[in-house]
Amino acid sequence: MLWRLRASPLRRRSDVLQAWVGIGLLLAVLAAAPAAMFLVGDTAYRHYTRAAERQRQMREPVVAVLLQDVPRHPEPGSTEEKETLYPVRVRFTDPAGHPRTAKTEARPGLTAGSTLRLWSDPRGRLTGPPLTTDQIRSRCMGWALTGALAVTLLGGLAYGATDLVLRRRNLAEWDAAWARTAPGWTAST
Repeated sequence: MLWRLRASPLRRRSDVLQAWVGIGLLLAVLAAAPAAMFLVGDTAYRHYTRAAERQRQMREPVVAVLLQDVPRHPEPGSTEEKETLYPVRVRFTDPAGHPRTAKTEARPGLTAGSTLRLWSDPRGRLTGPPLTTDQIRSRCMGWALTGALAVTLLGGLAYGATDLVLRRRNLAEWDAAWARTAPGWTAST
């Protein structure tokens, strides 16, 4: 980008313009990316904290009893076993006091009659637990990075569009100059 600013007999005004546009866009992206990260991350934080608060108000913990054994994992003690969940049927009492059965996922090796702590909504459907602070932080960081990447991408697209326009303009200027010069280079026979 900076080579376009060096003095050269072949340097065109469009080369200088393109260099300054590139420098300007680079500085704009460097200034706007952190601002976008902050704004997007803050907006996401406010959204997810409100969502977590609503979830805490609407969801209640329930104790569920397994109605069947959970299969054992083929590799007991492995890290994969700790992450694997199997679908099972459970019985629980919803927040309104009605007995219910549902399907959920449980860790391998539990026997029928074992209890699980689950979460239920006011209608008695099983749900996930409310968002934790770590989950909120992780999601906010993801959105903040997305905001910074979007600003960077927009800056790159703006530079690419500028390059395309200036390149077409340069080619048109070269064609016009050649049209003026070509008659002197061709010989009449």
